[in-house]
Amino acid sequence: MRRKPYVLLLNALPPLSLSLFLFLPFLVLTSAPPATAAENAEWAVYPAASHLGSRPYFYLTADPGTTLTDRVTVTNKSAAPLTFLLYGADAYNTARDGGFAVRGREEKQTGAGAWIKPARERVTVPPRSAVTVPYTLTVPADADPGDHPGAVVALDERIARADAPGRGTGGGTVALGVQRAVGARVYLRVGGPTVPALAVEDVTLDQDRPLVPGTGASTAVVSYTLHNRGNVTLSPKAALRARGLFGRTLLARDLDGLPAELLPRQKIRLTSRWTGAPQFDRGEVTVTATARGVRESAGVSFVALPWLPLAVLLAALLLAGAVVLRLRRRARPGTATRNGPQEGTPERASDPASDPLPGPARTPSPKPEAGLST
Repeated sequence: MRRKPYVLLLNALPPLSLSLFLFLPFLVLTSAPPATAAENAEWAVYPAASHLGSRPYFYLTADPGTTLTDRVTVTNKSAAPLTFLLYGADAYNTARDGGFAVRGREEKQTGAGAWIKPARERVTVPPRSAVTVPYTLTVPADADPGDHPGAVVALDERIARADAPGRGTGGGTVALGVQRAVGARVYLRVGGPTVPALAVEDVTLDQDRPLVPGTGASTAVVSYTLHNRGNVTLSPKAALRARGLFGRTLLARDLDGLPAELLPRQKIRLTSRWTGAPQFDRGEVTVTATARGVRESAGVSFVALPWLPLAVLLAALLLAGAVVLRLRRRARPGTATRNGPQEGTPERASDPASDPLPGPARTPSPKPEAGLST
């Protein structure tokens, strides 16, 4: 049986900016997209603005219980009409590299994605044209203060086919139904106290050393988790430091590959390779993460020992000890048994003549005393 799972692909979105524009709700047709927008080769999605390219994303501020109104523009760059489903989506950091991603249309939305309501859920855009659709963003009265990132997404209704190699014993191919989407980021901050908080968790060190020291290079992989425990978006930086015996500095460098934005309540798992790790040492590896107003560290101890030479030495010591013990047992003199003669003492033969005769005991006769007779 051939399955057809549906995959949502969201194109990369533009970087952060600090513009804010609000517009009255109405529908506008335009003929050209702005210079910067979230787009692929066929369509683009971007905030409506009075100047082309001046507003690559939504940056909004609202208090709990208030409603904002804004507009999103969808541009069709192809030669055929396209129909899109418009919806709001919550944003999160991907587990792979911490990139900015949004939930699918069928997933549960709990933040900005649940509060965004486009005026039209389905919109058809003529060829080489653009349609601007208003939407409202209603912040619940009990919304938590801080950042609630999300996006306004235009999902292409068409399902493209993509064959992938089959799995299992049957082989063949599996037909994949692929839907593409493009979204414009929404950076929403709800009024109230902001609390930046960053944690470094679960630092581990996996070592790869040669069996015999000096016969090859050694490497280690440091893994750690960055966790945004606060309610504001952070731009984290991290540094790696390793110390050996007596406090010697073995490694000190800044880490790369960190996400530009670590969203609130999100965590990501990152790794860094350490080339030239020690082959005989004991110390600690520490990861220090910093962001605006926060600094946290965590580490793990390590022991680098040449296990194969140590195992051979231990085996040799055990073998030598066993040989010495056996030789000592052979050279030790014997000990006497309880019921037999002692070792080295000749056994005395019994003499029947010397043995006393059986019978009653004999009383010796008295000897007369020497003296004069009368």
